[in-house]
Amino acid sequence: MKRLWEEFRIAGGFLTVFPVADDLSGDPERLGRSMAFWPAIGLLMGLGLVAMDQALTSLIPRAVVDSLLVLTMIAITGAIHLDGIADLSDGLARGKDREGVLRIMKESRVGAIGVISLVMVLLLKYVILHNVPVQLKTQVLIFMPMAGRWTQVLLAAFNNCIRSGTRAGGEFVDYVGKREFFIASATFAVATLVLFALQGLVVLLIFGLVGVLLLRYFQHRLGGVTGDVLGAGNEVMEIFALLLIHLLRHA
Repeated sequence: MKRLWEEFRIAGGFLTVFPVADDLSGDPERLGRSMAFWPAIGLLMGLGLVAMDQALTSLIPRAVVDSLLVLTMIAITGAIHLDGIADLSDGLARGKDREGVLRIMKESRVGAIGVISLVMVLLLKYVILHNVPVQLKTQVLIFMPMAGRWTQVLLAAFNNCIRSGTRAGGEFVDYVGKREFFIASATFAVATLVLFALQGLVVLLIFGLVGVLLLRYFQHRLGGVTGDVLGAGNEVMEIFALLLIHLLRHA
């Protein structure tokens, strides 16, 4: 139990700006094993967003609340995943082959495509979140960050690490396996079923299929993942999570 608690803390310390694991060693092996608890950290993030939403909704306009919710997620994570979407977008747009993509991703300069991607990601999150029906707001705020972090576990568990030299460039991916994926998936599945009841089965099926498609794409295009790829996957699938709930509402 002590080891599991430490892995949970390491997950929280890596995914957020909170100093919850400063006394623990975050070596690649322990960081990789901590991915078992990444969806659980996403769940806690979601609960925090729900509390914030409920506290502010009666005080300020909903549009302002939704803007603050998006900004809060950026502040909590230290924009770690947004950095990934910018770097990956630049690499995929300008790189002609795998080596070219990885080389561009390592550059410190953010290109025009990266900036546009950042703007569109934030804009889409805000617009979709703002249009979420009030009766679904709680479920969506919890599901979105949890789903994004489950995606990262999926990508890490079934991909190779690309030794590209990026910061947190996936050196921990080699230590993510079936155990981490099973624990993460169990957390994600149970929480989704609690949030959406029987419709949660449809949510899990569709989200899982899209996640596998994303996994196959990175395997084919890059031959594996880096930290930037994991971060980008989180952002893409958070947006898809928001869209999915909207689509199912009208089904």
